[in-house]
Amino acid sequence: MAKRRGNSKKNTGAEEQRAAGKTAGKGKKAENDRVFEQRLRRHHDELRWLYMELYGNSDMFAELCDQMKRYYDSRKEGLKALDSKREKEGKWYRGRDMVGMIMYIDNFAGNIKGVQKKLPYLEKCNVNYIHLMPFLDSPKGRSDGGYAVADFRKVKPELGTMDDLAELAEKCHEKGISLCMDFVMNHTSEDHEWAVRARQGDGEYMSRYFFCADPSIPEEYEKTVPQVFPTTAPGNFTYLPELGHYVMTTFYPYQWDLNYRNPRVFNEMMYNFLYLANQGMDIIRIDAVPYIWKELGTNCRNLQQVHTIVRMMRMIGEIVCPGIVLLGEVVMEPEKVAPYFGTVDKPECHMLYNVTTMATTWNTVATQDVRLLRRQMDIVCSLPKEYTFLNYLRCHDDIGWGLDYASLSEWGMKEVPHKKYLNDYFQGKTEGSVSRGELYNEDPVTGDARFCATTASMCGIESAGFEHDETNMERAVIKDIMLHAYMFTQSGIPMLYSGDEIGQVNDYTYKEDPDKAPDSRYIHRGKFCWDLMENIEKEGSVQSKIFHALTRLETVRREEAVFGADAEVYTKDYSDTSILWIVRKAEGRELHAVFNFSDQDKEIWMPEVTEYTDLLNGKREVKEKAGLQSWDFLWLEK
Repeated sequence: MAKRRGNSKKNTGAEEQRAAGKTAGKGKKAENDRVFEQRLRRHHDELRWLYMELYGNSDMFAELCDQMKRYYDSRKEGLKALDSKREKEGKWYRGRDMVGMIMYIDNFAGNIKGVQKKLPYLEKCNVNYIHLMPFLDSPKGRSDGGYAVADFRKVKPELGTMDDLAELAEKCHEKGISLCMDFVMNHTSEDHEWAVRARQGDGEYMSRYFFCADPSIPEEYEKTVPQVFPTTAPGNFTYLPELGHYVMTTFYPYQWDLNYRNPRVFNEMMYNFLYLANQGMDIIRIDAVPYIWKELGTNCRNLQQVHTIVRMMRMIGEIVCPGIVLLGEVVMEPEKVAPYFGTVDKPECHMLYNVTTMATTWNTVATQDVRLLRRQMDIVCSLPKEYTFLNYLRCHDDIGWGLDYASLSEWGMKEVPHKKYLNDYFQGKTEGSVSRGELYNEDPVTGDARFCATTASMCGIESAGFEHDETNMERAVIKDIMLHAYMFTQSGIPMLYSGDEIGQVNDYTYKEDPDKAPDSRYIHRGKFCWDLMENIEKEGSVQSKIFHALTRLETVRREEAVFGADAEVYTKDYSDTSILWIVRKAEGRELHAVFNFSDQDKEIWMPEVTEYTDLLNGKREVKEKAGLQSWDFLWLEK
């Protein structure tokens, strides 16, 4: 009897625990349901209005809402907690401690598990934002660097699995690091399941793309739609003889444009977006966002429906996963870029690339003339401080010379000869140039071309190393550091490209790989040189000088209030057109950041004789003027 009573007590205790667990589970579910309903109510009316305006399909909208709830329910509790934390913090991504790095997983560490093992190195780099270049499944030889996605829910097998990605995200979050990925919305690979079924003549799937049998329709589009790659992929349509149809292919023939007029396309792509967000992504880069709505008789760029779609995407994110940030890729001039922020009341993207400033920076290096860069920066500085730009010296792509030629013509620089000058300069063909690199997508008829190289090679580190010229190497390193300091001075998030922190130069071995040649963009996408990384503690080495200089810049930026996102920023007029002078003001402090874009040493006069603190070495002294060697800079705080 005693034994039975003992078992009865044990069983009762276990049952009580199970009951308590069920009660707690019900309580947690009820709280989650309440949070979701609250977020949905906040956005429901506007989301429905925009959806119905675009599609007029209430059943599809109801399905979207049901699926949002499903993806919310399946979101891990840790991610939900992070969402709540970020909601309370507000614009968490605008902190002056944010430093990003762009990388290809295979080039950096072999695979996703390799990246996880290298997190201590990234922490040493002060990086807390990692942009993993395209890693979703794409066909070899027809991948466009991973932007031709064959499966939005599968990682390239050689890089790992979705479970590996989710684990990496979890480990990153433990270290306060955010992960960014590319979401390719405009098109799929021709190997995607939808495209395969469309090629078989399935009308349901053909309707998810732009198919037409009548050749006059592509001809009408071609009258108004610019070509993205006129030399390597001419035209905006590809003919499929097995179907007797044309399909729209804005970028390459193997990338089929999605038809967002079809609500099934929008819904399914949003489900893909939420699935990827649930793997732990923090920042989702919307690739080629201006292109996603097509309208016959227009240039199929930046149409109002694009903004409607991005606005709906923003709201869907804020309902299901509000810790997520949308980064828009809009490679256009500022007046076309800024609208993708939306408005204060109806925001769209959280962040955008500061594209034109990047290209103008290199124009300034080649001309040693800051006037265009000043004008460009003045435009950006005049925009609302709520706008967050992502600043960079280079990315995975080429540098296109989409400059403000109307302004350049005022100073005697005409578009065609100026583009040729820039490409000649950065290839090292111009007298006095120390840059090395290669052209991309050159048009033999117009002479137009883009340019590819690493930051270090454009600054002269490659040529100085080849020539064993210590004087030129010293100047090249100074130039490299100055350009990074200039990037850190801008408002927004500075992005390093993996390898730039150790001065990695061009990799010409891509020419030996049939999957990469003749795409010259791979010249600056080389494997990370871990052997060079060992030199960062070797005093006097190029790697040590650059790495520790960037570390100092990152530390100062993190600690000084003048680098805050809400600081007042403007350029100062200075008589010497090779001197860029930026002023930042915040919390009663005033930074004078002065950059010498010149081969000549300079002496600059301070705006007033008073005490300044050199933020790089901490020295305080009264200054009337200051010396500035060629390609160097000053960070002086008044």
